[in-house]
Amino acid sequence: MTWGELRGNWRLFQTRVQQQWDKLSNADMDFIQGRREQLSERLSERYGFTREQADKEILRWYGRLNA
Repeated sequence: MTWGELRGNWRLFQTRVQQQWDKLSNADMDFIQGRREQLSERLSERYGFTREQADKEILRWYGRLNA
């Protein structure tokens, strides 16, 4: 699955994202709307990750989706 497909089906993936990162609120999900940069931004804010750490977390999670 491409990131574009994930973004296009964002409503279906919101639950999985919130299961992985439970500090993300419904308002965060509305802000993110499947956009990777915004997910990275919110992870940095909510978890205190650097942008690089947030990007690595996203890549790991995304990799598991495609496994």
